[in-house]
Amino acid sequence: MSLLKVHNLTVQFGGIKALSAIDFEMEEKEILSIIGPNGAGKTTLFNCVSGVYRPTVGEVLFAGESLLGLSPDRIAQRGIGRTFQNIRLFNNMSVLDNLMLGRHMKFRRSLVHAFLRIRKEELIHREKVEEIIDFLDLAAYRESRVIDCPYGVQKRVELGRAMVMEPKLLLLDEPVAGLTVEEKNRVAYLVTEMRGRFGFAVLLIEHDLRIVSRLADRMVVLNFGEKLAEGPPAEVQRNPEVIRAYVGETS
Repeated sequence: MSLLKVHNLTVQFGGIKALSAIDFEMEEKEILSIIGPNGAGKTTLFNCVSGVYRPTVGEVLFAGESLLGLSPDRIAQRGIGRTFQNIRLFNNMSVLDNLMLGRHMKFRRSLVHAFLRIRKEELIHREKVEEIIDFLDLAAYRESRVIDCPYGVQKRVELGRAMVMEPKLLLLDEPVAGLTVEEKNRVAYLVTEMRGRFGFAVLLIEHDLRIVSRLADRMVVLNFGEKLAEGPPAEVQRNPEVIRAYVGETS
């Protein structure tokens, strides 16, 4: 059984089809990249998987169960974490507090349960957060306010906040956008390592095809809301239709 199955996914806003009959599946621990020119429908697809949008037609199945009608919070609790193209952190909170908040959003409990077990559970949550801080090399910024951290560090904090939720599937929306070449390579290395260490599957939107080619097992190409191609990176990038779709685009 596939970890994620998207079937006949169609999203229409008024008279405009943002997505049209999109189909693909992905397996556990797979890294699948969604690529395409600006306006192709990539973020709309992410919004359907994460519960921000409800599709007009079609279905999204996660571990064999439908996600349609579930709120983003419920979907996150099912095991889907997400980062955003525009960083969504609490700027005046520390790096540590941002990650702890992400952890508690995943593992909500009743007030009675929290009162009875809060100390033990807090230690468990703190250990997991510290593991992610070490993995992402954020120890030097642990107590720093997010707003005082360099942009590249903020991108790693955003990644960390999704990771502490222990997802089975991680949606990464342009994780290297705005980074230097060195920072991009660092994030690419971390994404590769997290699959082996934490067992995440990764669904990735990224414009930097050099990075995508290094990371992805497969690519799905969207153009004007339709699926243009699907396959291994080398095969997809040789596809004449994909080449035409990217004419005039910069990565």
